[in-house]
Amino acid sequence: MTPTVSGCTTTGCINVSEKILKLTANIIGDKLLSLGTCFRKFTQTHKFWLYITALDYLAPYAKYKVWIQPGAEQPFLYANHVLKSGLGRIIENTSQYQGVMVYSMTDIPLGFGVAAKSTQDFRKVDPMAIGVFHQASTGEYVRHEETLI
Repeated sequence: MTPTVSGCTTTGCINVSEKILKLTANIIGDKLLSLGTCFRKFTQTHKFWLYITALDYLAPYAKYKVWIQPGAEQPFLYANHVLKSGLGRIIENTSQYQGVMVYSMTDIPLGFGVAAKSTQDFRKVDPMAIGVFHQASTGEYVRHEETLI
């Protein structure tokens, strides 16, 4: 595992590998636009926002996971909720309104969501009912790239 350095300010938390940090030592501060992975941000009202840039770091540790079918991936990435018909698999014992990590069927993490129903309720619900509420996805990179830095 690569050694990393983490730093937090009043507005956010950044994680960067030591190797990258040493390589950027000679760059003047005002010339450096961004460095590392932003994990979170505190808003002006002191609320905690988890950034989508932390997805690759958090995905392996997710307790509750949902896999969506290929046809439901693009709508999810465009900030739409996932219908029950678009769900491929869901971890057993997921409760209603539980935060979940959303994966493609090829185990690529796509984003964060909230389960609209429990695992048991999914078995008897209409296929056109919402299965996962969209919270954040890798499509955020395209839609909000100016504000993610």
